[in-house]
Amino acid sequence: MDRLAGKVAIITGAAQGMGASHARLFSKEGANVVLTDLNEEKGRTLASELGENCLFVKQDVTSEAGWTQVIEATEARFGPVDILINNAGITQSESLLETSLDDYRRILEINQVSVFLGMKSVVPSMIKAGGGSIVNISSINGLVGGAIGYTDSKFAVRGMTKAAALECAAYNIRVNSVHPGVIETPMIMQGDTKSAVEEFAKHIPLKRVARPEEVSGLVLYLASDEASYSTGSEFVVDGGITAQ
Repeated sequence: MDRLAGKVAIITGAAQGMGASHARLFSKEGANVVLTDLNEEKGRTLASELGENCLFVKQDVTSEAGWTQVIEATEARFGPVDILINNAGITQSESLLETSLDDYRRILEINQVSVFLGMKSVVPSMIKAGGGSIVNISSINGLVGGAIGYTDSKFAVRGMTKAAALECAAYNIRVNSVHPGVIETPMIMQGDTKSAVEEFAKHIPLKRVARPEEVSGLVLYLASDEASYSTGSEFVVDGGITAQ
């Protein structure tokens, strides 16, 4: 239960869904965890639940100044950063013709620009720590086609990961991307969306959607020293969807 003992981790979009799952597991494995999100109520509730080794910071991941504040708050409370999980993101399913320029730019800002800002902001702190691990949450739509805007941004995360991995290797900082398939989160398991997801699950080779914890296990591995020789790579957790 100490795979991250003493390490300092920042997890964005951590108030609910996969981010909250990552935060719970990291805390359980001994990390000092900084949770960030725009949802202050849920973020503070989770941080309180996890205890003294957790800190919540309200953050707009598209703001460079906001990233500076998160790094400063983290170092003031726990010291230099060892781990960054760029988890925050949004989805959209409009067609090419239905997507406005404002909507397109919004999804790129949140899904793509935030990852750039996170990596750029955290590297100096990781250098002080003597190295680190950055895990960028992409999607299977960073490997295969999907909705316009969302797919574009997730392919970009995959590319940024490789570019950053090459540059950051000199600092003993590893950078990898994780590509989840369909995950059972509150966002999709409600209303008409739930029915559509359950129908789609019949066509997944493993015949089910994933639990958030199944993604968290992979993220934990990449964040830990167990993955010390893995960098610049894609790690897929999709029940076999992209193997078809």
